[in-house]
Amino acid sequence: MKNTENYRNKKVIIVGLARSGVASANLLYGLGAKVSITDNQDNDAVRANAARLKSNDIRLELGAHTREFVKGNDLMIISPGVKNDAQPVIWAQELQIPVISEIEFAADLCPGKIIAVTGSNGKTTVTTLIGKVIEAGMHHAFVCGNIGTPFSSLVDKMSDNDFVSLEVSSFQLEKISKFKPYIAVILNITKNHLDRHKDMQEYLDAKKRIYMNQDDSDFLVLNSEDPILKDLAKEAKSKPVFFARSAGLNPNEAAVLAVGSILGASRDKILKVFKDFQGLEHRMEFVAEIKKVRFVNDSKATTADSAKWALENLGCPVFLIAGGKDKGVDYGLIKEAARKKVKELILIGEAAGNIARALAGELKTEAAATLDEAVRKAFSRASAGDCVLLSPMCSSFDMFTNYEERGKAFKDSVLKLAEENKYGP
Repeated sequence: MKNTENYRNKKVIIVGLARSGVASANLLYGLGAKVSITDNQDNDAVRANAARLKSNDIRLELGAHTREFVKGNDLMIISPGVKNDAQPVIWAQELQIPVISEIEFAADLCPGKIIAVTGSNGKTTVTTLIGKVIEAGMHHAFVCGNIGTPFSSLVDKMSDNDFVSLEVSSFQLEKISKFKPYIAVILNITKNHLDRHKDMQEYLDAKKRIYMNQDDSDFLVLNSEDPILKDLAKEAKSKPVFFARSAGLNPNEAAVLAVGSILGASRDKILKVFKDFQGLEHRMEFVAEIKKVRFVNDSKATTADSAKWALENLGCPVFLIAGGKDKGVDYGLIKEAARKKVKELILIGEAAGNIARALAGELKTEAAATLDEAVRKAFSRASAGDCVLLSPMCSSFDMFTNYEERGKAFKDSVLKLAEENKYGP
């Protein structure tokens, strides 16, 4: 690691005791920092995360935030879920304590080259494929970030010759100051996260921060088919590289091909990576077939664009399970695809009413109190050759800890249903 001396004996407070908070705390403790963590929750999940901390010397404040606990620190690191107007952030600003995100902290220590990927849709797939392309070229790649593995949990294992394929969200980019990826990738921009950002301009401005520190030795990879993105090259100092879908390549693959070309990977090797790719858990993941009804887990689809893509790429009539915590997305984007494919829409979670109103008159809809109930309702109505698709268009935080937990709950319900129907006609 580099710049380790920046944190020795420093008083650092972390806001949020989830995955990135635990990883940051343990790394900081190993660097000789004096670490504190504050989290406004105090429940079994938070206590379980606290048990993963490497030392009892790490100070904890659970169940509430207090100004006194923030006071006296030299630096604050915030988890992605912490908003700019959160009380600890306001106190830090009043006390003139610098506030950074976890990716800023890890990047400061990172000795390798960072390839950062952002956008409204496709980030996880592209980040994963870039890692596989790098590995195919016989270099070591660490795949991390918003994809689920915190950057700070891996940075102490990296060397100068390594690459980092890093998924970054608008939340993480809000609090960077020196973050400077060698390659920055912006896949697309669609209406998303308006529960957090006041409007689309603020959302776009957060995404654009991915290249704010780049210079002419770096690269900015942009989607030439996205009207919002194609002109960004004019304001960036880095070298622009454009990608677009083509015969045989979807936009995600085209973006990966552009990055691979910058890194000197051969087209044949990149295409072989695409051919061998088995897909991601919770993204168009086949779960089971029960009485000739297929079940597909697309829990990672937290936008309408992702659900639209899923519907367009399924070759069967669909019972769509959607809903969760509303992010201010435009659910009407799925209308055309849904008219062609969706037999019935079964809604769950806080956003059920908003989705029903957005698609009023377009689809037959019904509500379910739980995901398990939604699975059973869909199966009871489905016929041989139909598909039950979980593609929520929403975040999971109203009912689940994250999209992985939601996807696992869906799979558990399906597998239980399969067992119940094992000996049926």
